[in-house]
Amino acid sequence: MLIKVRAFPCSKEQGVVKKSEDSFEVMVKAKPERGLANKEILEVLSSYFQIPESDIRMIRGFRERNKIFEIKI
Repeated sequence: MLIKVRAFPCSKEQGVVKKSEDSFEVMVKAKPERGLANKEILEVLSSYFQIPESDIRMIRGFRERNKIFEIKI
């Protein structure tokens, strides 16, 4: 399953907001430096979907706010 994620780094709180069936907004506290925000987004999505991080893979958007993730179900 592919999902679209709009990232909001440097947020005061962490969280996931579902916008549509395959579109989410993810807020993380980490700064967008050295992949720290991407790693934290992965952790937040893992806890949201209650699956291990190894089942989530970033496909596109490594250096962009809009990202696409593949989730193995």
